[in-house]
Amino acid sequence: MLKRRFVYPADFTPQPAGEILVTFPDFAWGATDGDDESDAVWQAADCLAEVIAGCIVDGLDIPLPSRRRAGQRLVAVPPAIAAKAALYLAMRDVGVTKAELARRLRLEHKAVRRMLDPRLQTKLPRIDDALWALGYRLSLELDATDAGEARDGSADATSTRAAE
Repeated sequence: MLKRRFVYPADFTPQPAGEILVTFPDFAWGATDGDDESDAVWQAADCLAEVIAGCIVDGLDIPLPSRRRAGQRLVAVPPAIAAKAALYLAMRDVGVTKAELARRLRLEHKAVRRMLDPRLQTKLPRIDDALWALGYRLSLELDATDAGEARDGSADATSTRAAE
């Protein structure tokens, strides 16, 4: 059975011109930068959301997060994209097509297609219903921030803002 946390390690590398480059070792593509520490943290979450969305749209594997190494920061996938990624992975794990999931949920095929579309908003209870139909449940996790961490990424930030 699939169990997944949507939090990935990232390398934050200061550049000569002062900006901060952010890369994700678990993905061969997807890098961003920020003007300063706070901006880099915000941009990292946005970049990670786009990378995960691209995997869903292109039908690619979403890699498991690796362990955080010394000097790396953890970046959380924004909740709306994480929920869609969870549904996408559950469907792949169980081997259920969009049409079959629509039949199980008594919905039109396009409703399931919209649930998986990273560009469209989907209410969390609808994704949760779909996951239950696949034998999964969506759970949330509450993590404490590091000492001195601010929501905007200032100070000693190691995670990102949780809202999209």
